[in-house]
Amino acid sequence: MNLKHPVTRKSLILAGLLLVIIVIKLFSIDASRVENIYAKQFYVAISGLLRILFGWLPFSFGDIIYFVVVIWLLRKIFIFFNRLIKKQLTLNWFKNTGYRLLVIGMSIYIVFNIFWGINYNRQRISEQLDLPQTGYDTSDLKMIENILLQKVNESKLALIKNNTGYPSDKELFVRAYACYDQCEKIYPFLNYRHHSAKRSLFSWWGNYFGFTGYYNPFTAEAQVNTTVPRFILPYTITHEMAHQLGYAKEEEANFVGYLAATASNDTLFHYSAYLDLFVYANRTLFLSDSVSARNAARQLLPPVKADIKEWRDFLLKHRSPLEPFINWAYGNYLKANQQPQGINSYDEVIADLIAFYKKFGKI
Repeated sequence: MNLKHPVTRKSLILAGLLLVIIVIKLFSIDASRVENIYAKQFYVAISGLLRILFGWLPFSFGDIIYFVVVIWLLRKIFIFFNRLIKKQLTLNWFKNTGYRLLVIGMSIYIVFNIFWGINYNRQRISEQLDLPQTGYDTSDLKMIENILLQKVNESKLALIKNNTGYPSDKELFVRAYACYDQCEKIYPFLNYRHHSAKRSLFSWWGNYFGFTGYYNPFTAEAQVNTTVPRFILPYTITHEMAHQLGYAKEEEANFVGYLAATASNDTLFHYSAYLDLFVYANRTLFLSDSVSARNAARQLLPPVKADIKEWRDFLLKHRSPLEPFINWAYGNYLKANQQPQGINSYDEVIADLIAFYKKFGKI
C-alpha cells in the first residue's frame, strides 16, 4: 500500500478519527461503565493533571486559548473573502479546506470527549445519593418552594443582622474551596483537589452573551463572570466547580453546587444558592399554579426582592440582539448532550431537590 498517495493518507486519517469517535460513542452507551471506568478513574486523573498544570496561573489560560482561536478564525475568514473577491478560489482549494475543517472538527470532538464530554453519559448524582425516583407533582413543588422561601428569607436576615459584606473575588474563590472541603466530609465522593477557579477574561462580553460562568474542558479551569451582582457569585462558583468534578449536565452541576454551598456555615453561599433555587422552583410552579407562585414571591423579604430587581435590571441593561441566537445555539448543544430540556435544563435541579428532601427531610 502506498501511504504517500495524498488521497490514501487523507482517507486513512479520516477513517482513524471516525473509528475513535465510534469507540467513544459505543463506550458512552453504558452509564455504569462510564461512571466506574471514566468518571471515577480516567477523568479524575486527567482533570487533576490539567488543574495542576494550569491552576497556579493567576489568569485563565483557557481564555487565552479561546482568544487565539477567535483571532485565527477571523484571519481565515478574511483570507477567504479576500480570495473570493480576487476570484482565487478553486475546486481544489475547497476540497483541501473542507478536508482540513473536517479533521479539525473531528479532532476537537475527540479531545473534548476524552477530556470531559463523556461525563454527559455518567450516572446521575441522584443514583450516587440513592434518591427516590418517584417524580413530583404540584403539591411537591409548593412544599419545596415554601421551604426555599423560608431559607432565603432566613439567610438574608442573617446577612443583614451580621452586617455581612461581599469579599473580593479571590476571597470568594477561597471560601468556595472551603465549602467543598466541608462537603467532602458529608459526601466523600465529592472530593475536590487542585484548585483552579478563576475570573473570566471575557466577563464584560459575558454580560451581553448571557453567561455567568463556564468550564473549559481543555484546561479544566472553572471561569466565572465576576461583573454580575455579587449575590450571584457564590452559587455560580460552586456550580462551575461541580463541572470540574465531572458533573457535566447543568441540573446536576446545580445540585452538586447546592450541596457544596450549603455544606458549610457560610451564609453568603447559603443565600446565593437558596435564592437561585427559589427562582427555579417559582418558575416551575408558575407553569402549573401561577397563583401560588405569585403568592410565594410576594412573601419574599423586601431586601430579597431588591436583589431580584437588581438582577433583572442588570439583565435588561445588558440585553443583546445576539442573545436569542446564543440561547438557541447553547440550548441545542445541551440537547445534543443528554439534556432534552435544552436551556431549561437548569430548572431540572428542582426534581433532585424534592427527592433529596423526601429522603433526608432537609435541604
